[in-house]
Amino acid sequence: MFGVILSLIVTIFVVKVLLKKYKPQFVLMFGGLLLLFGALCMEWMGLIDHANILPKGVSSTGFWGFDLMKVITSTMSSRTAGIGMLIMAAAGYSKYMSMIGASAIMADYLSRPLRLLKSPYLVLSLSYLIGAFADLFIPSASGLAMLLMVTMYPVLVRLGVSRVAAASLIATISCLDLGPTSGAANYAAQVAGMDTMTYFVEYQVPVAVCVAITIAVLHFFTQRYFDKKDGAKAFEQGDAEAAGGDTVDSKGAPKFYGLLPTIPLILLVVFNRFVIDSIKLDVPTAMFISFAIAMACEFVRHKAKDVLNQAFEFFNMMGKQFAVVITLIVAGEMFAKGLIATGTIDYLIGCMQGMGLPAALIMIVMVLFITVASIIMGSGNAPFFAFAPLLPDFAQQFGVSTVFLIMPMQLATGLARPASPITAVVIAVAGCSGISPFEIVRRTAIPMAGALTVMILSTIILV
Repeated sequence: MFGVILSLIVTIFVVKVLLKKYKPQFVLMFGGLLLLFGALCMEWMGLIDHANILPKGVSSTGFWGFDLMKVITSTMSSRTAGIGMLIMAAAGYSKYMSMIGASAIMADYLSRPLRLLKSPYLVLSLSYLIGAFADLFIPSASGLAMLLMVTMYPVLVRLGVSRVAAASLIATISCLDLGPTSGAANYAAQVAGMDTMTYFVEYQVPVAVCVAITIAVLHFFTQRYFDKKDGAKAFEQGDAEAAGGDTVDSKGAPKFYGLLPTIPLILLVVFNRFVIDSIKLDVPTAMFISFAIAMACEFVRHKAKDVLNQAFEFFNMMGKQFAVVITLIVAGEMFAKGLIATGTIDYLIGCMQGMGLPAALIMIVMVLFITVASIIMGSGNAPFFAFAPLLPDFAQQFGVSTVFLIMPMQLATGLARPASPITAVVIAVAGCSGISPFEIVRRTAIPMAGALTVMILSTIILV
């Protein structure tokens, strides 16, 4: 019980500091070190038999103080070589696609069919499905939103929806965090003990289809309702010039560049156990193959020195992902390790089993918890990376697959972001459109709440 009390105090401290916008890497890492040190103290006092603070297979330095630091280095080493390489390569390729104009051309291609339809709110609804498809290839929520503010936003406004309705739609485009280019999805797959494409095709896609249709339908009715309710006020909000339709910055790239962002996913779909199982291709390798193809295209158009200088941004982005995402994963795992070492997780599992709660209810509680945390913090990464490592133990004790718990939690963090007025994509869209982020959230809350409900139900039925 002492370990549970210590964990509760440290967790409250961590949450309060995170809400003050301190760097989550340091906050989670410090919280983890406090819990690990607390576990050692409990061992010295005879409250637990052995404080297992080091990862499996890692030998002790012989001094507990150095062992605390070795937790950091050993975790960082294993994560950088595994999930880290995957996330960094995907981010690097996405950045390179943006720099050579391929992402902009692709976004323009996807928005063109909307111009053929005349029903404003039907186009609005279909726009979500098109944007969600684009999100598979352009994983940056804010980056994709800015591209769609130039390509899709003017089309929607000219067809007759309000600027706030169009902005609210675009703010939700990246709410489904899917596919091999998503860092959180890749990490969830690894924790669940499966490869990325299996996680994506067999688990994410069936649930995501249900959720995407729900969001599209709810946007149709929600935005039409608020436009009618607010009347002229809805059409007066925002910056009129933002709907003017600035030209897409394609960097002078040829039209076929719009296909380049799709190459990694095509490679991963073709070369895996679902299609050609004689060749096994992982995500980092697919990204580097695609990067080489894109560079070859650039060599035809530009001088070699200029191409190489620009291509180096691929590696710069990899470094940024290490600094931002990989360190956050390591910090989250340290915090989770601390909760395990103090016996808190075993205690919670025992309590839940004693209450006789079904696994589905446990999943719902955990999803709601991480949803609220993501809305309050404006980001789902910190709470997700902190609690994801705990889920295999929960799943084992309740006799369900890890993916049954981790996938809805991972998707919930994405669905929560557009419902938070302080999340990056909402702020970016609000700034570009000249509309208050609170007004945008007012219109995104219903589609996201409906999506969360359908996501939970479809997970229970399909997974």
